[in-house]
Amino acid sequence: MAKVLAGITTSVDGYIAAPGDGPAKGLGENGERLHNWVFGGPWRYDDERRGEPAGEAAAHLEGTLARIGAVVAGRSTYEAARHWGDENPWGLPVFIVTHRPEEQPEGDAFTFVSGVEAAVARAQEAAGGKDVHVMGGADVIRQALAAGLVDELTIIVAPVVLGGGKRLFEGFTQSLDLEHLGVRESPYATFIDYRVLA
Repeated sequence: MAKVLAGITTSVDGYIAAPGDGPAKGLGENGERLHNWVFGGPWRYDDERRGEPAGEAAAHLEGTLARIGAVVAGRSTYEAARHWGDENPWGLPVFIVTHRPEEQPEGDAFTFVSGVEAAVARAQEAAGGKDVHVMGGADVIRQALAAGLVDELTIIVAPVVLGGGKRLFEGFTQSLDLEHLGVRESPYATFIDYRVLA
C-alpha cells in the first residue's frame, strides 16, 4: 500500500536552516553544511560544480526516489530554492502548499495547492500507486504530522551545530509516538527512519 513519507535534514541541535535563510540561501548563512551529504562533501551556494552523494547517502536518495511518485513542498521552500530554476528537479508531480494558489506559475512543473491535506490528496492521486514524499520545509512537515497524514518520517542528522535558525519542531505541541525502523550512517549524515504510530 502506498505511504506518505516525510523527510528533512536537521543539525544536531535541531535546526533545518541557519539564520538568514531565503531566496538563494535556502539553508541560511553557512547552512550549506546541512546538505554536505547530498553533494558528497562541502559545497557553497555559489559553487557552479557540485559533487555527488556516495555510499549510504546515495543509497538513501536512490531508495527514496524509487519509492515515490509525487512530491509535496511548502511555498517557503519553493521560494528559497528560487523555484528550482522553474524546472522540476524530480521529474515527478510536485505540489506546492501555499496560501496563494491563484499565483500558479505558468507551465506544468509545479502545481500550487491551498492546504497540506489537499496537497497530499492531490499528490496521492498523481503518484500512480507509489508513495508521496513531503519534503518540507519544516512547517509543511509539522502540518502533515499534525493532520495525521504521515506514515513514515526520516530525520537526517547532519554532524553540525548551527546554534540558531529554524527548528524542525518549533511550536509543535502535538504528542507523537514513533517506531524506530532503522538507522544508516554516512560521513556527512545519520539517517534515522521512523514509523509514525499516533
